[in-house]
Amino acid sequence: MTLGALGLGIGFPAGYSVWHGITSGADFTGLLAILAGGALLLSGPVTLWKARRTGGSRRHRYLRRTGAAVLAVVVGAAIVVFVVFPIAFSYGYTHVGRAGPPPNIGLAHETVSVTTSDSLQLTASYVPSRNRAAIVIFPGASAVKEARMLARHGYGVLLLDPRGQGKSQGDLVRWAGDRDLIAGARYLQGRPDVDADRIGGFGSSVGGEILLVAAAQSDAFKAVVSEGAGFPVGEGELTGIDRLLFVPLKPVMRAATTVFSNHGPPPPIVDRIGRIAPRHVFLIYAEPGMGGEAIRQPQYYAAAGEPKAIWKVPGSAHTGGIEARPAEYERRVVAFFDGALLEAK
Repeated sequence: MTLGALGLGIGFPAGYSVWHGITSGADFTGLLAILAGGALLLSGPVTLWKARRTGGSRRHRYLRRTGAAVLAVVVGAAIVVFVVFPIAFSYGYTHVGRAGPPPNIGLAHETVSVTTSDSLQLTASYVPSRNRAAIVIFPGASAVKEARMLARHGYGVLLLDPRGQGKSQGDLVRWAGDRDLIAGARYLQGRPDVDADRIGGFGSSVGGEILLVAAAQSDAFKAVVSEGAGFPVGEGELTGIDRLLFVPLKPVMRAATTVFSNHGPPPPIVDRIGRIAPRHVFLIYAEPGMGGEAIRQPQYYAAAGEPKAIWKVPGSAHTGGIEARPAEYERRVVAFFDGALLEAK
C-alpha cells in the first residue's frame, strides 16, 4: 500500500501534463505508475482481509480486528505524512513545469537564445530597451503583466524560460535556476541597447527565491525585486505542532529533491542575501501568502544589507501585488528600478 501511494504520487506529474495538454513521452510511464499504484493500493486491504485470523470467539475476533484496524490507520497515516507526502511532493516539485510556446507578451519582441554556464540553450522573449536599462524576468511566463509594466517605462525586459520549461533545453531543476538567471544577465550585458551597469532582476514565487541566490553570486544584477519568496524546499521555521510535523519531513524532502533533480540544495537564502549589498533589494510579499513568505520575508529583510526595501501588499494573494494594488505596485516597483538603475550613474 505504501508503494502504491508512492506510485500515485510519482504519477501525478503525468496527470498534470495530460490535464494541460502537454503530454510527452515520459508522461506515459507516469500514467502507468498511476494505474500500478492504484492497483497496489487497492490490493492491500484485500490481502489483509484474506490473511485475517478466523480462530476464537466472535467477540475476540472483533476486538482483535478493531485493534488491528486502529493500529493500521495510525501507522498508515504516519507513513503517508512522513514518507509518501515528502517524496511525492519533491517529485512533483522537480517534474512539473510549464511547457509549450512562450506566453503572449502583447508587445513587439524578439525570440532569443540564452546559453548557460553548463551549455544549455534557454529560450526567452526580449523587448528592447529604450532607456539603456533592462530587467531579467524569471520565470518569464509567470510575470507577463509585470514585464509589460516595465516595458511601458522604457525598460528592456527578458522573459526567460527556466531549464526544462517551455522550449528551453535540459531537465527541470529549480535549484539550478541561479545559472539560468546569471546567464540571462550576461546576455543583457552583451546587448547593444543595454548599459552593462543597468541590469536588474524580477523574480516571483520560487523565481524570487532563486533570484536572491543568483544576485548573491553575481554582481551583474544591480537591483532585484523578489516577490513571494518563501521557504525553499526542505527549509522552514514553524512553531508548535507544525514544527513537530515539519522537523522529520525536512531531511526527507531535501534528500528526495536532491535525488530527483540530481542537484544539491543551495545555501539558505537568509545566510546569503547580505552578499547582495551594496546593490539594491526590494522584497514584496502577501499576508499570509504561500510557502511561508509572510514569515520569511521579514527575516530576509533583516539579513539584507542596505539599500533595501520591503512591502507587504494589503489584500494581495501570493504574487498578486499587481492585481491587488496596480497603481501603487507600478509606482513602487518602477521608482525602485529608476532609483537603482537610472539615476546618477
